[in-house]
Amino acid sequence: MIEPRTLKGFRDHLPAQALAREKILDTTRRVYRSYGFAPIDTPALEYLEILTGKGSEETDKQLYRFTDHGGREVGMRFDLTVPFARFCAQHIGILGTPFKRYHMATVWRGENTQRGRYREFMQCDFDTIGTTSPVADLEMVLVVHDLLTAIGIERFTIRINDRRVLTGILEQIGLAERSTNVLRALDKLGKATATMVAADLEAQGVSSAASAVLLGMAELTGPPAQVLAALETLVGATQIGQIGVAALRALVDGVQQAGVANNRVVIDPSIARGLDYYTGIVLECFLDDLPALGSICSGGRYDNLAGLYTKQSLPGVGASLGIDRLLAGLEELGRMDRVETPAELFLVYFDESHLADYVRIAAALRAAGMAVEFFPEARRVGQQLKVAAKKGFRLAIVIGSDEFSAGTAQLKNIATQASTTIDWHGSVPVLVDAIHSQLEAIRAGH
Repeated sequence: MIEPRTLKGFRDHLPAQALAREKILDTTRRVYRSYGFAPIDTPALEYLEILTGKGSEETDKQLYRFTDHGGREVGMRFDLTVPFARFCAQHIGILGTPFKRYHMATVWRGENTQRGRYREFMQCDFDTIGTTSPVADLEMVLVVHDLLTAIGIERFTIRINDRRVLTGILEQIGLAERSTNVLRALDKLGKATATMVAADLEAQGVSSAASAVLLGMAELTGPPAQVLAALETLVGATQIGQIGVAALRALVDGVQQAGVANNRVVIDPSIARGLDYYTGIVLECFLDDLPALGSICSGGRYDNLAGLYTKQSLPGVGASLGIDRLLAGLEELGRMDRVETPAELFLVYFDESHLADYVRIAAALRAAGMAVEFFPEARRVGQQLKVAAKKGFRLAIVIGSDEFSAGTAQLKNIATQASTTIDWHGSVPVLVDAIHSQLEAIRAGH
């Protein structure tokens, strides 16, 4: 016998988990579309040269790569942004700019597994490409805010920073040429202690004085005006640093004008983002009650990524919801909405001689927009109702031979065990209308 098992970092999704995930995906799709983002899709496999050297040395090491049957070197996508840059370079002539897209799909990284981090997981990206307008940066933050609010998360914080601020500070302390490694080290803050990051920096030849400046910067907290003033001092006269500070100031002002609560979006100079392609505004979002879980939504501006595939300037900005990590966090906090069944109505199969009637009733209910599961076996009613309760159904419809003769039906509320008698006199439309009214009342909480 072959032992049934899954690979490390890969998971099966049982119906309750899959339904909860689909509910969030439906909400995500609705929010993205409300801002005008259109869906696209790209292949799971890309030519290896498309993927390598775009994220970081770490993502290159984590790539699932192989030689296909045609002798081509290929890799499985590690995120959705790099394939999107290739996609735009290939199709932008048809799409036009600015182009707004969302993409919800699976990605793969051969990394060490830990809480909320897997080797196969889903990302829910949205991006605007073909514009450097700060309006697109602001919209990125607002989409993240509206998305998490729509999902029903009340306690979250969006932390923002700007890569240009970090670049300006690095110029001030003479580390501009080491920016990539320094930013990767800073990106570990939150996952590693300040002492560990300082040791990492010093191992790269960063002086203790420069390390102190960087860690001091990363620890800046307080009202936006206070943090911005401190950053303005740190970047000094560097042009790129001043541009970054101005961009952060404009972003904070825009978020406030949009009516977002003051404590929802904060400037966090420790946010660096480990991927090399970010060039401007960056963000990470955390659950306030589980900050150690890591960012559940992250992104930023990348103005040069598509330049690897085309001479046309295609600056972009966007973010990604890590739905698997979010679900892990909500489950840990006991706040995940469990949707046990894809349908709300359970039609009991009671009398085999009336099979055609049951099928006709189920079809009419579905045609009226109601989801109904017809039990496939004529078991005892009590057994079927136990199945309905276990699965989480709201209503059960019981029609036996006596009810068919009398033209009645029993509509049972699974949660309260209360039953309502419906006089439908053999008229399926009457039965459907009565059931629909009962279901709407339950949905409304009555």
